[in-house]
Amino acid sequence: MSVTVPRRVPPSALADTVLERLVTGYAAAADPERSAQMRAYMKDVAPFLGLTSPVRRELSRTVLAGTPLPDENDCTAIALRCWELPEREYAYFAVDYLRRHVKRCTSGFLPVARHLVTTRPWWDTVDALAAHVVGGLVAADPALRRDMDAWIEDENLWVARTALLHQLRHKSATDTERLFAYCARQSGHPDFFIRKAIGWCLREYAKTDPAAVRAFVERERGRLSPLSVREALKNL
Repeated sequence: MSVTVPRRVPPSALADTVLERLVTGYAAAADPERSAQMRAYMKDVAPFLGLTSPVRRELSRTVLAGTPLPDENDCTAIALRCWELPEREYAYFAVDYLRRHVKRCTSGFLPVARHLVTTRPWWDTVDALAAHVVGGLVAADPALRRDMDAWIEDENLWVARTALLHQLRHKSATDTERLFAYCARQSGHPDFFIRKAIGWCLREYAKTDPAAVRAFVERERGRLSPLSVREALKNL
């Protein structure tokens, strides 16, 4: 299994401000009873503060009020510092922040994204990072497709899942050849999360080119898992 190497957190005055406000605001709104329920629902991947999504988003608006636009260094510092905090809501804040500001990051941010994908990974953070952060980086710099070619081969299932899902929002700009090749490459994977991701990315692309997805599924039906086929054809 691939090893996640700790990354150095760069200095950032913006990150200092954001994290101070974030920890103060989130901690004050913690709900211990809901925290236990959320932790159980998410298979004990991390402790939770117990913040519902509406509460968390309202708190986040307060945290970010009046702050300047970040540069890539700020995005890196905020994300890594949030990831170091134990409660999962801090990771959610980081993911939302990166989604909003991914266009301010260069292709050099991809190793940071990989670190986030492989550190305490679960679908709740990985899927948003895949579709909105990694996908945004690749859309801005198609040379990163070569990195995705390596990720789809990775033995870490979350890295491979990210490669499968990174084009989820690309619609007509989807690299169809890569999409289908990635699905075929991982069609025999035994894990639920890979099989589900194959079906999901095919189902999403079917909104753009249903005939191509139908043809691919028919051609590869003998290799694809029933779950992948069912998910891919759900809306066709």
